[in-house]
Amino acid sequence: MQTPLTKNIKPGRDFATLADYRATGGYEGLRKAVTSMESLQVQQVVKDSELRGRGGAGFPTGLKWSFVPMGENAPATKYFVVNADEMEPGTFKDRVLMEEDPHQLVEGIIIGSYAIRATSAYIFLRGEYHLSAERLAAAISEAYDQGYLGKNILDSDYSLDLYLHTSAGRYICGEETALLNSLEGKRANPRAKPPFPQISGLWGKPTIVNNVETVCNLPHILYYGLDWYHGLGRGKDKGTKLFGASGRVKRPGIWELPMGTPIREILEEHAGGMQDGYRLRGFLPGGVSTDFMLPEHLDVPMDFEAIAAHGSRMGTGTMIILDDRTCPVEFVLNVERFFSRESCGWCTPCRDGLPWVVAILEDLIQGKGRPGDLDLLHHQTRMMGPGNTFCALAPGAMEPLQSALKYFRDDFEKYLRRPVLAEAG
Repeated sequence: MQTPLTKNIKPGRDFATLADYRATGGYEGLRKAVTSMESLQVQQVVKDSELRGRGGAGFPTGLKWSFVPMGENAPATKYFVVNADEMEPGTFKDRVLMEEDPHQLVEGIIIGSYAIRATSAYIFLRGEYHLSAERLAAAISEAYDQGYLGKNILDSDYSLDLYLHTSAGRYICGEETALLNSLEGKRANPRAKPPFPQISGLWGKPTIVNNVETVCNLPHILYYGLDWYHGLGRGKDKGTKLFGASGRVKRPGIWELPMGTPIREILEEHAGGMQDGYRLRGFLPGGVSTDFMLPEHLDVPMDFEAIAAHGSRMGTGTMIILDDRTCPVEFVLNVERFFSRESCGWCTPCRDGLPWVVAILEDLIQGKGRPGDLDLLHHQTRMMGPGNTFCALAPGAMEPLQSALKYFRDDFEKYLRRPVLAEAG
């Protein structure tokens, strides 16, 4: 089994039903966990698997779980929350999993909840994902009917309730503490850390927040075992990953491939290469909050450390292609407008800095740029960099800008040499 996450996604089939899912081993990982393993044993298996978060940060999943208090003195109430608020532009991998194989996510949630002894679990779903909501709601209902959810799951001593919550929107809800505030009915602002959610999260109780794709790995790790999972990756990182490409490629889409698959293979073999008449100029490797990479980086493997070594982040693993007919300055302006609009306004650098960056870029494109504008933009990338803002939204917004200034500076300077455009009327 080389493609566990997508093995039930078949051409000509709307989605995998409960019968389809069980026919390929569905819910057997859960059965193994709750009937023959202690919660801490499940945690250890996931830690030993070296599964890393698939939402963008890449934090080791089992290590994250290990920070949750366990044992007799642990709080009786704990929560397991799935971040399904997929709003990173260029990213649509979680939607595919939820729409096409909803029971895979449900089983993963129950396993993750059992591992930390959570009493309730939530799926925090992007509000625009209507089909995902419909299919997940049906899968949850079926799981209750079959004894996979509710009291004494599979005749064990473990009980769990799972709730589907549709978000009101905003990119900031992808930040786990802003998500928790929103789930509590508050404004979606990030929280100060510490305390971290594993100690004081949803309603002040220990909470784990994991991404959809991360959670979908859990049934297969439990069912097929560690040796199998370790054998899937091509490099240091283990397992498979949903990699994607959008832009001027012949076959934009999503493919499940081993961790460490070279970028060239993804773009040329799976995405079909560039469309006729277009040339690759650069790409964002993991959504719009990552640094640009260039054609010279095509042989870099898609894993966390390799991408970081070349000045970017793997992020969500869904590449956005910049072709030679698209102006990188206008590309970046579009990106910064998005981040400026999605800022929650909680901290000054993000609230005021992002609109300032947008205004500078707009003036530049309109022929109203000033000689010091590029230095000012570069200064802003430092002022809104890591450690200077309350959360990672503004630092993420600066990554495409700082790398565009590095790799495509001539395009920015061309606008400085333009005459001021005549105003209409």
